[in-house]
Order: sequence, then structure tokens, then C-alpha cells
Amino acid sequence: MFILTGYLELILPYSASLKEKRKIIQSIIARNRKRFNISICEVDYHDLWQRTKIGFAAISGSKNDLETIVKAVRWSLDYYSEIEVSAFEYDLTKSLD
Repeated sequence: MFILTGYLELILPYSASLKEKRKIIQSIIARNRKRFNISICEVDYHDLWQRTKIGFAAISGSKNDLETIVKAVRWSLDYYSEIEVSAFEYDLTKSLD
């Protein structure tokens, strides 16, 4: 079994309020949760309008499946032209069976 954990930090330069930021973030979270069946949520910078940190995790029996998820999550951010990715880190580990 393989475990994927990671985070991404995003800058939303055109966000003018927390309400606008939450709308964008919830869209990103819902899209990735539904499409890739991963655990994902906002984990930091809740009170800042133009910055966020999103954590994600997934478990699979196949390392290739998780590598595909990493690529797909990164690619899904390209859909949002108003977002800049400032950090994208992940760790893919094999669990001790």
C-alpha cells in the first residue's frame, strides 16, 4: 500500500474578499475530491484574502495511481487562470505491511 500526502500554496491576486477566495477554493476542493477521490481541504491562511494552503492525501495499492493523481491535481490548477501556484510539495511513501 502506498500513501500520498502533500500540500499546495496558492496566491489569488485578484481576490478582493474572503467570500470570493472561499468560492474559488471550494471549487478547487470539490473538483479534485470528486474527480480523484482524495482527501483535500484548506489547512492554512484562512484569514488572508489572497493566499491559501491546501493539503491533500490519498491511499492506493498502486504507486502509479498516486503518481497520476499528483499530476492530475497539478494540472487541474491550470484551469484557474486567476491562481498562481507558489508551492507544490508531496510525499509518496510505501507503508509497512
